[in-house]
Amino acid sequence: MKFKDLIPWGTARGSVAVKHGDNDPFTALQRQINDVFNGFFRGFDMEPFWGGGIGFNPSVNVLETDKEITVTAELPGMDEHDLDVTLTKDMLSLKGQKKAEKEDKGTNYYHMERSYGSFVRSIPLPCEVDDAKVEAEFKKGILTIKLPKSPEAVKDTKKVQIKAG
Repeated sequence: MKFKDLIPWGTARGSVAVKHGDNDPFTALQRQINDVFNGFFRGFDMEPFWGGGIGFNPSVNVLETDKEITVTAELPGMDEHDLDVTLTKDMLSLKGQKKAEKEDKGTNYYHMERSYGSFVRSIPLPCEVDDAKVEAEFKKGILTIKLPKSPEAVKDTKKVQIKAG
């Protein structure tokens, strides 16, 4: 067997057609490699080099208890005036814009960096909340929103028994 017989493209005898679909392992590998590189560069405030095409995407944690839902968002370098929090019947939306500016002056140099990034995060709510009792606090770059469940949602909670099989 010759080396050419192993190549799936080309005119070798007994060649196999290469698939270019979702099941193609090479396409899947290419997507994974792209994700690794995109994830690597996402952590390095590269907006000034790429024209601001990369948005700021804050980490959000959601914790649900019997009586309330607590949402925390990490928003370093921002203040409460840069944020917009809205609540609908079944969705909590966080919007904001991060602006950073660094200036460094020396005797023989001047360095100025600016970066901007906006974000929108929408968190679906699993039940109705009592919107009159919602509280939001912003402290040291952490936004904490407490969403008490409505009395109907608390009443409608039902414990399901699990049977051993």
